[in-house]
Amino acid sequence: MPLPVYLLALAVFAMGTSEFMLAGLLPDLAADLGVTVATAGLLTSAFAVGMAVGAPLVAALARNRPARSSLIAFLGLFLTAHVIGAVTHSFAVLFTTRIVAAFANAGFLAVALTATAALVAPDRKGRALSVLLGGTTIAVVAGVPGGALLGAFLGWRATFWAVALLCLPAALGVRRGVPATRGAEGPLLRTELNALRRPRLILVMALGALVNAATFGAFTYIAPVVTETAGLGDLWVPVVLVLFGAGSFAGVLVAAALGLAVPGRRVLTGTAVR
Repeated sequence: MPLPVYLLALAVFAMGTSEFMLAGLLPDLAADLGVTVATAGLLTSAFAVGMAVGAPLVAALARNRPARSSLIAFLGLFLTAHVIGAVTHSFAVLFTTRIVAAFANAGFLAVALTATAALVAPDRKGRALSVLLGGTTIAVVAGVPGGALLGAFLGWRATFWAVALLCLPAALGVRRGVPATRGAEGPLLRTELNALRRPRLILVMALGALVNAATFGAFTYIAPVVTETAGLGDLWVPVVLVLFGAGSFAGVLVAAALGLAVPGRRVLTGTAVR
């Protein structure tokens, strides 16, 4: 597998860690910025809204543009958002950086999927994409607990700095390994949008949104539940996050196995959907 694929996966790992890392940082972050834990939880909502709005918008704007320049621009924007987030003492500024980071995350992932497939032979595209998207899984299993542990010893700002630093080798890999040529012409945007009229697709998307909303709702407040409700020490937060990540990883494996065991179906929220 080409090295740039792994470096793109590193960027996805950094972005996945950023997306979920507040789960282990919320109490300290709230205390430092002088807001309640509930108010600090809005930072997760800001990222979610940024992804929901940014993913289709940025994907539409970046389609058919040169992959290398787009990826570097998104990485630079994501890095800048985290540097500002690491040094600010304003909740409003941090809130804004979470939205900007989500836009950059959405755009990077949209372009990286196409760029990764173009870096390998046709018979290796599946493996290359699994390596790329594996960055998100590893982020949940290792990145978020690691960020919580780093935050417990050095403060929540250190985790923001760590995420920003992870973008540097990824940007170097993009600069050296991703061609500067314009991507192949894809289907018309109108054609792609017409697919959203399919009732079954709308149903699947709605169910996915509900599952993700429920997961984020529980995940966001893990730290205060562990330290306040359960009365455990701060170092228990990374442990619980590791268990959550391991459970998520196991769920993915089980869903994949069930999907293979029932040809022509997909496993969704515990129900096989034709």
